[in-house]
Amino acid sequence: MNDPRESLAAVRTEVAKAVAGHDDVVDGLLVALLVRGHVLLEGVPGVAKTLTVKALARSLDLGFRRIQLAPDLMPSDITGNVVYASGSGEFRFRRGPVFTNFLLADEINRTPPKTQAALLEAMEERQVTIEGESTALPDPFLVVATQNPIEFEGTYPLPEAQLDRFLFKLAVGYPSRDDERAVLRMHDEGRDPHDLASLGVQPVAGAAELGEGARQVRAIEVADDVVEYVLDLAAETRRTPSLVLGVSPRAAAMLLVAVKAWAYLRGREFVTPDDVKAVVKQAWRHRVVLRPEVELEGGTADSVVEAVVDRVPVPR
Repeated sequence: MNDPRESLAAVRTEVAKAVAGHDDVVDGLLVALLVRGHVLLEGVPGVAKTLTVKALARSLDLGFRRIQLAPDLMPSDITGNVVYASGSGEFRFRRGPVFTNFLLADEINRTPPKTQAALLEAMEERQVTIEGESTALPDPFLVVATQNPIEFEGTYPLPEAQLDRFLFKLAVGYPSRDDERAVLRMHDEGRDPHDLASLGVQPVAGAAELGEGARQVRAIEVADDVVEYVLDLAAETRRTPSLVLGVSPRAAAMLLVAVKAWAYLRGREFVTPDDVKAVVKQAWRHRVVLRPEVELEGGTADSVVEAVVDRVPVPR
């Protein structure tokens, strides 16, 4: 088995064969893989959200399924259902696409709440319950969902309870000019970015490397003053007048876990306050609720979290 950090660095290289830029998004997805977290990708159409996830999935020797979520999709289309087998005269459970290692839920806000809720148990408990029988999902299990932030007609915003199941909400923005030029050149040369095999994207890591990496992440040292720093940040979100809802204890715990993986991927055996600052927006932007007047004045979750970070003293 290769060193997990070297394997994950190779994953970045493989993804770059198909996707120009979005290094921060890939880093966030790698952190999520190491700590068994789920990720929500938000960005306008055409910025390679789906392509990034597909390239990452191909570079990993894991099971992968994609669901195109739509208004007419039923919960059983995700989890599976019990069917009657005429040959044996018995009922049997037919597994849905959620039974995989890496599930891409495309345009999650286009499917109704009842279908969105079908993912809740899977994301939290790593299992699916049908007709009173629970079936465990494969390990590892990761959900990456995408959504469009500017289109609201015919969509169903995710409730706070489901948003809280996501480790990160990653913003997928426009590429830099150089990265966009690389995209144009790829099309000009007749290369199809969706044909990942022709681009040479190959599996370079698997469950063994991810499992060993997760074990090493758990051993990353977190000093008491860093723990106190995370607690201070969480407390500040709960008392700031800009928010109706601050972060929960689960949000604080998930931030700390993510920060350990962030430090690990950078080759360190300990966490610093700068690591917390680097990860806090991705981990908390979807877990806070702004006051309406703050939104009307142009405030965002990111700006409020940044203000919280600016106010809380950094441990020395």
